[in-house]
Amino acid sequence: MDKELDWGNLTFGYVPTDYNVRCCYRDGKWGEIEVSSSDTINIHMAATSLHYGQECFEGLKAFRGKDGKIRIFRLDENAARMRRSAEGIMMAPVPEELFREMCIKAVKLNERFVPPYGSGASLYLRPLEIGISAKVGVKPADEFMFMIFVTPVGPYFKTGFKPSNYCIMREYDRVAPKGTGQWKVGGNYAAGIQAGERAHSMGYSAVLYLDPKEKKYLDECGPANFFAIKDGVYITPSSDSILPSVTNKSFTQLAQDLGLKVERRHIAVEELADVQEAAACGTAAVASPIGEIDDIDTGTKYVIAKDGNPGPVTTALYNKLRAIQLGEEEDVHGWNTIVE
Repeated sequence: MDKELDWGNLTFGYVPTDYNVRCCYRDGKWGEIEVSSSDTINIHMAATSLHYGQECFEGLKAFRGKDGKIRIFRLDENAARMRRSAEGIMMAPVPEELFREMCIKAVKLNERFVPPYGSGASLYLRPLEIGISAKVGVKPADEFMFMIFVTPVGPYFKTGFKPSNYCIMREYDRVAPKGTGQWKVGGNYAAGIQAGERAHSMGYSAVLYLDPKEKKYLDECGPANFFAIKDGVYITPSSDSILPSVTNKSFTQLAQDLGLKVERRHIAVEELADVQEAAACGTAAVASPIGEIDDIDTGTKYVIAKDGNPGPVTTALYNKLRAIQLGEEEDVHGWNTIVE
């Protein structure tokens, strides 16, 4: 383990590590896996990724468990989602076996950067696929580069696992109704930067976006999925413009394991008045409990965490997921890949 790093005070940012792994698609096939110690790439200035947004990425984590073993959480789900994203924007999909092999290799090569058990930190994996063919006309590339770099990270939200406030703004859309929302492409995040920065300047953690078509229903929660607990039911938005979160998928399973009913459906804004708990969830934050949601346009304040603490169900789900990731509880659903 790297003795120099202050594991307990890591931010969610880039820390240089020893190696990254890369693989290129040319002449209709994926080549050999290459290992690099450089943190830069050399691509043509007319590459489709730079001009026409042909790029998609993933985010997943590896953890050092209670037993000292390293576990990568749900990498098969990330592999499948990356394939869907690539197909959605006309890129060669990365075979799931290649994705798996490169994830494991990236973790093994950088094993000294996997934070120690009990530090609260993890090793974040960032797989990225880009179009590298030089094209001036708008058309898909025929050559692609897939790479994975890793970096040790601390918690995404500085405040840790306690409620923060979100806002609703109708003047921004994250994505178009039939657009790229269900894929993890950079353009979706670019579209949210202005709204996100404005929310931060007003003291909010993120924007709770409404559906881009009618502005009636809850959509994404900044860079994360939204869920709420209402009368013992786990509810989460159903929409074609939402990125299907691996964390949300995991929570829905754990909620069912706890005996809760799960509803994936349209959630009207007004329904926020009747929920007992709410949170944003994703790989980076795991679960970020929501204290209050302010509707900037109507002046309505939805106070969710009335006592200022995360709700019991959100807390139970968060603790359960973390325990599985850290090998403290049995992995009954087979979510972890143990790096031998």
